[in-house]
Amino acid sequence: MSRLLTIGPFNRVEGDLEVTLEVAAGRVAAARVSSSLYRGFEHILIGKHPLDALVIVPRICGICSVSQSSAAAAALADAAGLEMPANGRLASNLILACENLADHLTHFYLFFMPDFARAAYRGRPWHRQAEQRFQATVGEALREVLPARADLLRLMGHLAGKWPHSLALQPGGTTRAVTATEKVRLLCVLRDFRGFLSRVVFGDSLENVSAIESADTLAAWASGRPADFARFVEIAADLDLDSVGRASDCFLSYGAYATAGATCAGATDAATGHLFARGIWHGAGRPLMVQSISEDVAHSWLCGEQALHPAVGETRPLLGEFAEKPAAYTWCKAPRYEGQAAETGALARQLVAGQPLLRALVAAQGGSVLARVCARLLELALVVPAMERWVRALAPGEAFCAHAPFPEEAHGAGLVEAARGGLGHWLHMENGRIASYQIVAPTTWNFSPRDAAAVPGPLEQALAGLAVAEGEELPLLVQHVVRSFDPCMVCTVH
Repeated sequence: MSRLLTIGPFNRVEGDLEVTLEVAAGRVAAARVSSSLYRGFEHILIGKHPLDALVIVPRICGICSVSQSSAAAAALADAAGLEMPANGRLASNLILACENLADHLTHFYLFFMPDFARAAYRGRPWHRQAEQRFQATVGEALREVLPARADLLRLMGHLAGKWPHSLALQPGGTTRAVTATEKVRLLCVLRDFRGFLSRVVFGDSLENVSAIESADTLAAWASGRPADFARFVEIAADLDLDSVGRASDCFLSYGAYATAGATCAGATDAATGHLFARGIWHGAGRPLMVQSISEDVAHSWLCGEQALHPAVGETRPLLGEFAEKPAAYTWCKAPRYEGQAAETGALARQLVAGQPLLRALVAAQGGSVLARVCARLLELALVVPAMERWVRALAPGEAFCAHAPFPEEAHGAGLVEAARGGLGHWLHMENGRIASYQIVAPTTWNFSPRDAAAVPGPLEQALAGLAVAEGEELPLLVQHVVRSFDPCMVCTVH
């Protein structure tokens, strides 16, 4: 006999989330994920001057503000045919990377790890230390992590003026030129952050962490190491988190941190031109064909008869009490790639980029809680050295921003990688104004509902089969899987 279990709203996630589980024989037989708050930013943008998007879209979310600005700037650059000078590209990468790495820290220490300090785990060999280190609001790790995160965000102050909701990212580059003296200050910020990561998070150099290539090597490296990543690896091994949370094993990345000659627009499908390559990973790598993306609304509280590419997409909310669409259960659309549910995020980025440890973990057990969290922490080790190189490459006295008039009629696409995964903005301009604007956020992909073919979204697939004990109303395993994706629900429904 089955029962329905509804969990929500979730704490320690950004926005409103509700998950309904059908539980049968002690397992999740099916899951439905609901984004319950409609916001309508795509409608707000219609009729506005194109540059107004740079003011409006960062307000979609405070925690992903720069990512939204970056995607909007890239879409406007595509529409106007603008190419950033090298300094603008480097500074844009630094600003986006700063937000993404701060997000990785926030996710690990404030959103994810506190679950292991719960009383339900009392008696586990690691629980006492987890409680001391990670307990929500009072864990001793917070006294180290929050100041380190704040110090990292000084880089944002130097380059973008403020965070969140900066206007420093523009279609042609950045508004703030960097002097030789400020380059030294930026390197000092990164030196201090590198020291914190090496001392507290990893207990080892970033280069040594980046070189871990297999699950066995990871386990040996973590054994007895007094650092927080190692503590998580120990907990994950005890709870078998390497074998839970598997979704479709189809992974999508738009490519992160453009290099010389790369574009953030939808017009290119090249796998090269980024620090972390653009592409699809489904047991093997293949090029990303942006035209193969579509959004389905069969189970959304939205009008629509067929799946549409975002460039011609629409967002038309149903009115009333949704009685005319009984199959709907969320405001979230269902993005699909070639008709398949695709997962996005740090794990997808690193699989496409060829990171050996993560490819080994996914080859063995598929996408899992362990793999997702490892991917985000590994990006801390991988991106900081790249940021140091970008700062050294800045050329004081040379241009940081290019300028050009906006055409009266144009289409543009901006594809970037936020901390949580692929973020796409598609716009259409008519008579010098925004006629259409569509946003597909990372959590729109990951927390999407079923599509017209009744294929569940990635989280819905990842929850299926999880054990739920009799009488358990807030299953911890379910919460671990949900939080391994690090949802941002306010971006999901824009």
